[in-house]
Amino acid sequence: MTRVKRGTISLKRRRKVLSQVKGYRFARSKKERAAREAIVHAGAHAFRDRRDKKAIRRQGWNETINGAVREQGLTYSRFIEALKKKNVKLDRKILADLAKNNPQVFKSIVELVKG
Repeated sequence: MTRVKRGTISLKRRRKVLSQVKGYRFARSKKERAAREAIVHAGAHAFRDRRDKKAIRRQGWNETINGAVREQGLTYSRFIEALKKKNVKLDRKILADLAKNNPQVFKSIVELVKG
């Protein structure tokens, strides 16, 4: 049977792993075992943080709406409750944008909900 040299496959695998951790510090960017561990953790954090990012954005919208609504003499929770009762179908992202960029339009929405 002829001899098979398998160095190219393992070298390719090693280069692929090390290219993924380029820019990491210390052993994580140079040693294959530490690099594999870093890739696993980085993937887990990325997955979790993609979801956290959405929550953080929504929290920012809520704060913007709350600040704008308090100037009109309401609280955030009462405003959202009134929106639901009046069946106004605007989400928090749009409301926050209106509060920041079009205060007159936002004020008219608040007046509609109040009255």
